[in-house]
Amino acid sequence: MAMTWIDFAVLIVYFAVMIAIGLWAMRRVKGQEDYFMGGRGFGKLLQTFAAFGAGTGAHEPITVGRTCWTSGLSGVWSALMWLFVTPVYWITAVWYRRMRHLTLGDWFVERYDSRPLGVAYSLFALVFYMFYLSTMFSAIAKFAVPLLGFEVVAGVEVKYYIVPAIALIVVLYGVLGGLTAAYYTDLIQGIFIILLSIMLIPFGLLALVKEFGDPETMGIMDGFRIMHERVADDFFGLFSGPAAGEFPVPYIISLTLLVLVGIVVQPHFIATGGGSAKGEFEARVGLVAGNFLKRLCTVGWALTALIALALLAGSPEIAGDPDRVWGVAAREILGPLNLGLVGLMLACLLAAMMSSADTYMIVTAGLFTRNVYAAYLNEKASEQECLRVARFSGLAIIVGATVISLTVADVFGQFKMAMELPILFAAPFWIGMYWRRANQRAVWATIAFSLVFFFILPPLLPRLFSGMRTNQGFAQSSYLVTKTTTRPAMPSDAAKHEAWLKATQAAAGSPDLLKQIGPEPPSAPPGELISITTQSGGLPLFWQGGVKAVGETTLETVADYREEDTVILIQRRVGTFEGSGAFNLDFLLYYWMGYDLSSASKSTIETLRLPPRLLMPFLVLVVVSLFTRRERDEVLDRYYTKMRTPVHPDPETDRRLLAAAFTDPQGNESRRLFPGSDWQFVKPTGTDVAGFLISVAICFAIVGLLAWLAGVGAS
Repeated sequence: MAMTWIDFAVLIVYFAVMIAIGLWAMRRVKGQEDYFMGGRGFGKLLQTFAAFGAGTGAHEPITVGRTCWTSGLSGVWSALMWLFVTPVYWITAVWYRRMRHLTLGDWFVERYDSRPLGVAYSLFALVFYMFYLSTMFSAIAKFAVPLLGFEVVAGVEVKYYIVPAIALIVVLYGVLGGLTAAYYTDLIQGIFIILLSIMLIPFGLLALVKEFGDPETMGIMDGFRIMHERVADDFFGLFSGPAAGEFPVPYIISLTLLVLVGIVVQPHFIATGGGSAKGEFEARVGLVAGNFLKRLCTVGWALTALIALALLAGSPEIAGDPDRVWGVAAREILGPLNLGLVGLMLACLLAAMMSSADTYMIVTAGLFTRNVYAAYLNEKASEQECLRVARFSGLAIIVGATVISLTVADVFGQFKMAMELPILFAAPFWIGMYWRRANQRAVWATIAFSLVFFFILPPLLPRLFSGMRTNQGFAQSSYLVTKTTTRPAMPSDAAKHEAWLKATQAAAGSPDLLKQIGPEPPSAPPGELISITTQSGGLPLFWQGGVKAVGETTLETVADYREEDTVILIQRRVGTFEGSGAFNLDFLLYYWMGYDLSSASKSTIETLRLPPRLLMPFLVLVVVSLFTRRERDEVLDRYYTKMRTPVHPDPETDRRLLAAAFTDPQGNESRRLFPGSDWQFVKPTGTDVAGFLISVAICFAIVGLLAWLAGVGAS
């Protein structure tokens, strides 16, 4: 059932309210601090929803829906990988507030006494957010098509209307009202995101009862039992499932470390990470509570996907494109009620995207205005002129993200590029925060090394040395692993097979669509034994574009054995191969050390990408710093004194206390763990330790909650 007039009315009201908030907030903007930081007057509630809104993208519910549909509950780690980073936010929130800056570019300028570093960081932010936001625009289009009920208007795909329209709304209220408008809309949008995360659960459980049970005698809790009756048990494992090994514990740990290193230099963290809060405690509570709220929503997304699997396993639309799980579920579950809930669901997903986009746009505008325009183009620019520049420059990120979304088909590639870019500035941030010896020359060397080693040489080397592609040492792939598991058929298995048949008939004649649908799933009456075959491995170790055979190839058996109900066959491809795409330069280290990665799983290969990307930039920065001149003592004394001086919520009092601290840089030396050394670690307070430990406990509580919910209704 497509959207009705009620659904469109809900959307129109939602957009009108967002624009009205922008107009209201515009009257409160008097200067740059008002526009970029909202006057630093936000308390715990607005900081919480700012962190929640900016950190929750429209692509995440859709990604979790797809991965849980294909991999079971373990697919939740595609978004929950950020969970164990959250306790660290209790510490980092204080940093951003004590910086007392409007942009992270300002931090790099101050710490390393280098205005060009502010420009470099601004360019990084522009590219980062264009690619990151483009994934959200693409996700919105994927979600909206099933709800609208049509894919083409006047011969043009719907996404070419949807994406620019959303971009225009974000620009209108974000450009007008600055961070104040963004935060107040984030509060409203945050409530919408929570609705998005839980709305389908009760309606979905009741739909299961109505479809496969007896609504007269059964209630909502019976929906959990029906879900387990229709879906195989292996779909309910947090660390196992149909794609067992996709998210093992070592892989989750490696993702956590990589995310932790990079997240601190994402440009919006200067605002939502605590810089716009009244004081340090508001910054901490807002950042941690907002992100835990997101983790709880992730639990709802995973449970919704499992309910959808039980209810809609027979959908040929999802069989053809699992990214449409959320859209189809919303249409089929909420549409028949005709209460405007489909429109509300679309508004909720729009809120997830727009609450991120507005903040990113304003932060990027601040970077360009302060670190490029005011620093180089017009050093005498007035406050009002800077505001005008900010409002115009904020358009660039939205326009760029829109263009990338509409022209680049590789959504995963866009997201991967965005996640890897922070490597350029992560080491300079972490080391500069704690080590006095780090200097701008070492930072430039680190940025240059990371840019060349991780982004330029991988695609360039094969072009310069064509023989690399035919080097058989580089052409190796991991073993092909085929697992055949025997288990009783579930009702969802038969429904999936029927959906596969319909999807393949609809895609006949299109090789790309048939490849996306995948192989034929097994089918048998419920209770009869079926064989589930999954294949993994066969992944190229050195080539991002894969390897292709040159001539004939054969499969050679390496091992063949049985583990309980699963037969495992391990094979390797034998022949001559040629690599394509960019070269995984970071894997050369393992090659030179003689490691055989043929038996490595996909998760192991991804985990092994961590050490070079995590350690090498840090190593370069430390070594170059030791052999080059450190920054001026007066610059370093001023910076570290400021970072050791707690923020007072009253701006005038804070300025007075900070001025007094600058007159005596050694006055708070007693707070340091290693006084007299270059290391600037400070002694943790009781609040530091208590907040961190409580946050760790909450992480495990969320994992426990997810495991418990997945077990409700199981026999």
